[in-house]
Amino acid sequence: MLNLLWLQSGGCGGCSMSLLNAESPDLLTLFETAGINLLWHPSLSEESGEEVIAMLESIINGETQLDILCLEGSMMMGPMGTGRFHMMGGTGKPMIDWVRELSARSRFTLAVGSCAAYGGITAAGDNFTDATGMQFDGELPGGLLGEEYRSTEGFKVVNISGCPTHPDWITETLVSIALDEHQEDNLDQLGRPRMYADQLVHHGCSRNEYYEYKASAVDPGDRGCMMENMGCLGTQAHADCNIRPWNAFGSCTSGGYACINCTAPEFEEPGHSFCKTPKVAGIPVGLPTDMPKAWFVALASLSKAATPERLKKNAVSEQLIYPPTIHKRKD
Repeated sequence: MLNLLWLQSGGCGGCSMSLLNAESPDLLTLFETAGINLLWHPSLSEESGEEVIAMLESIINGETQLDILCLEGSMMMGPMGTGRFHMMGGTGKPMIDWVRELSARSRFTLAVGSCAAYGGITAAGDNFTDATGMQFDGELPGGLLGEEYRSTEGFKVVNISGCPTHPDWITETLVSIALDEHQEDNLDQLGRPRMYADQLVHHGCSRNEYYEYKASAVDPGDRGCMMENMGCLGTQAHADCNIRPWNAFGSCTSGGYACINCTAPEFEEPGHSFCKTPKVAGIPVGLPTDMPKAWFVALASLSKAATPERLKKNAVSEQLIYPPTIHKRKD
């Protein structure tokens, strides 16, 4: 059995809430079949107070093996690096000190959610608490544990980023570890599991026909592509949200909301409204991944010239107005 410990720091608990929606199998069945023993989770476990402290100390003392350490929420380093903005209740000891000591004993260390990975929403604005990620501070390597950190098995922190994470991103990572298949090659340059980070949110988006013809939404609720005007970053965001949607159905773009690239470091500070696309001379600043600007301008012009009337009208409507034409076969 693999022992898993889950701690929460500076965050909202949304990744735990998302994890509870795991399906095929459900979370508890997955733990059982994968041979994972949940030592403790602040919301799922009965133990509290002195019981938890004793268990944490037994790990640090080497009496209890820690195979997987999952940390949800950012590491709050303030004030002035003391970590005293977030003390673990009943211990008189900052959470960052507990995490440092536990991560030194862990075979695998997982940062669950963009807060734990890069600082996330907790680090937005003036960041009075000096919130940071486990091994990244925004885009920069470092964070609480430092760029040189390696688990006892020799691995970097696994950044299962997202706000929140899809339950499958967590469970598939855990299964990979349980099957002894985890390797550094499984992660991209930002430490994210490639099984979802090698995809784009754009892949599988229900609005892709509108994107191809640059038939764009103008107002909230419109059916068209949200990249040109509504701030959607689906063509740049590394995730498979539209290939394996939440609860087998939902995603941001299918619900009419722009993708805000929540798996990326510093997504919380775009420098403009999440719902507006910044432009220079009418051209979106954030172009699709790997797309040269000149090509985009040329292809966009051609696409708009060829846009079917059906898509032009449907793109700026909340309801489907014109269905596709039925073509009869000619003998």
